[in-house]
Amino acid sequence: MSWIIVLILGALLAGFVQGVTGFGSGIVMMVFLPSLLPINQSAGVSTLTMLIATIMLAWRYRKALTPKKLVVPFAIYIVVAVSSLLISGNLASNHLKILLGLLLIILSLYYSIMSWKSVTVKAIPFIVMVVFAVISGFFNGLFGIGGPLMALYFLTISESKENYLANLQTFFLLDTFVMTTLRFSSGILTLDNLKFVIVGIIGALLGTILANRLVGHLNVRIMKMIIYLFIGFSGCYYLLTSI
Repeated sequence: MSWIIVLILGALLAGFVQGVTGFGSGIVMMVFLPSLLPINQSAGVSTLTMLIATIMLAWRYRKALTPKKLVVPFAIYIVVAVSSLLISGNLASNHLKILLGLLLIILSLYYSIMSWKSVTVKAIPFIVMVVFAVISGFFNGLFGIGGPLMALYFLTISESKENYLANLQTFFLLDTFVMTTLRFSSGILTLDNLKFVIVGIIGALLGTILANRLVGHLNVRIMKMIIYLFIGFSGCYYLLTSI
């Protein structure tokens, strides 16, 4: 029963973060899931946990979708993601936890600075898009955390909030189908893992509903900083426990 409590709390927080910031559910889930499952299974469960929410958003904003903006970044992203997934089994769990810890710390620092400085990026060159796609794909294959840089990319190139959400959620949906199929076919995920997914979906939906009700009454900037710091502390925990 303890795993149910941990997973519901983690997924609830993930859904809440996603509802407030527009991304980050994978980061939050990977704070909790490695205490229940191996890293590569955690990544798969994390991705599937937000599937229903992703489908709902992609369908809601489908009329604002611009498919041509997805083709090149997704092609680069998915090739790297598949490659990193295939090599993840050859890496020791401690090495994966070190990488996860470093990634969480870097993301925490990056978004804390961006939020503190109120930085607005107005354009992303092609080469930077390639770098974003490669980095995102690599860490998505390992940990199911591929969203932050791609969110920044689509936020920059999109013409409206609706266009941003349509492009990003469709991107994530395609990624979920490809990577989940590969994880099941390669034996990383099994039917036994679906119990974690189902419980996670319940928590994620509760978190999303809570975010929708409370977001208008919260100081979003302060809350984001707390979330980013929490992610950073979690990264330090994984790093220290892997050394």
